[in-house]
Amino acid sequence: MKFIENIIRSVMNEAVDKALSRMIKDQYTENLAATIPVGRKVGIPNFIETLMRSSSGTAISRPLGSYIHFSPWEKVLFNPVHLFRMPTPEQIGIQTSVTIGPLAQKPLTLSIPIMIAAMSFGGALSKNAKIALAKASTFVGTATNSGEAGLMREERDAAHLFIGQYNRGGWMNTPDKYKQLDAIEIQLGQGAQGSTSQRTTVKNIGEDFREVFGLQEGEPAVIHSRLQGVNTQEDFIQLVKRLKHETGVPVGLKIAATHHLEKELQIALEAGVDFITLDGAEGGTHGGAPTLQDDLGLPTMFAISRASHFLARKGATGKVSIIAAGGLVTPGCMLKAMAMGADAVYIGTAAMLALIGEQIVKSAPFEAATSLVVYTGKMTSELDVDTASKNLVRYLNSCVTEMEMVAQSLGRTSLSDISKSDLCTTDSEIARATGIQWGFIAPEMQHEAQAEIPFFVPPFDYISDIEQQNNKEI
Repeated sequence: MKFIENIIRSVMNEAVDKALSRMIKDQYTENLAATIPVGRKVGIPNFIETLMRSSSGTAISRPLGSYIHFSPWEKVLFNPVHLFRMPTPEQIGIQTSVTIGPLAQKPLTLSIPIMIAAMSFGGALSKNAKIALAKASTFVGTATNSGEAGLMREERDAAHLFIGQYNRGGWMNTPDKYKQLDAIEIQLGQGAQGSTSQRTTVKNIGEDFREVFGLQEGEPAVIHSRLQGVNTQEDFIQLVKRLKHETGVPVGLKIAATHHLEKELQIALEAGVDFITLDGAEGGTHGGAPTLQDDLGLPTMFAISRASHFLARKGATGKVSIIAAGGLVTPGCMLKAMAMGADAVYIGTAAMLALIGEQIVKSAPFEAATSLVVYTGKMTSELDVDTASKNLVRYLNSCVTEMEMVAQSLGRTSLSDISKSDLCTTDSEIARATGIQWGFIAPEMQHEAQAEIPFFVPPFDYISDIEQQNNKEI
């Protein structure tokens, strides 16, 4: 064994010596090390994707969404309390439940405000992965989402609370399917791809895929750029009214967050939606063109802030629920999104990573971890459903526990009570855009700061908020 080790060390030493020698002596134009400054100049992802485009000649597909962090959540902080409002005593439990679509005939009540995002069977995930997600959601009392797919019986049976997407492919759009849902999410777009059409080619469609989607053999799965039958604003309004009348469950709208947000929300309110899902530019996807992921949409943070302000102006706060999605990975980000106006959040990429958990060792080091869970993955049969489900349950419990700890330090007794008054920001631009108080200036001086920050959004009445909280006994 020692002899073999010495041979390996000798070979490696000689190879490294030769590589370093060539790197030092070769001219830069002929030097392999030239890839380093080039990579620094254009960025490693752009470097790789340029080579991929030159090879394929078509739009390339990147998994899991953009790597760019559009929403600066790290510049927003919670404000702990000590005396002016007392922290919540440890013997008092923190309420974590939330109701989506409170004015619907059959509102959707969740035990925790974290839901499993829309990730479709076939178009994205394997059957094992979808069943594991559904089982975990049932155990913790939250909802999972079908994604743009048909109704998969095993998923529906495993999910106690199941949100289905009335989608642009048409696969969930018949009464026999959508009447089995606990909430209907009309899907008109997503953060990573906007409203762009998508196609799953026949070679990636198996028999189980065809069965769930109702496809003929040799037929591709096509997601259109617009919902079939919805060609005008009035068409959408009538669709919402019909689905609400037929089912009684909350009917909502999912769109990619956009700078046209208020115009879109106005139509949604006219239609009478029960909830609005906003998928920020950080939203993930099974695979999508990098340009759509990196250069399209509005960051989650600002979409939620603007939507919250808009609903408040329209008197719809507490009537129409906001669900935040897109790039929410940590419990802190999730809770900050709620404090800024979201009633609940969706998680996708984080849920996937948690689902895989320690089973990542099955794929490492020669296969990507996602090969265990994506429909076209090489190792989907290797994913143990029960183990994956337990991994996700532990992750969700951990996230909620940390959120409860924050609530206790804020002197709140419910996660839903946490608001912008519990936040401050270290960034004046964020303060200007969202109305969160600027942490560099005392609360009573915030109005004076307007002169220093052009177009500053007037913050909430901080003194009034203090008085209200002091009068509220815990």
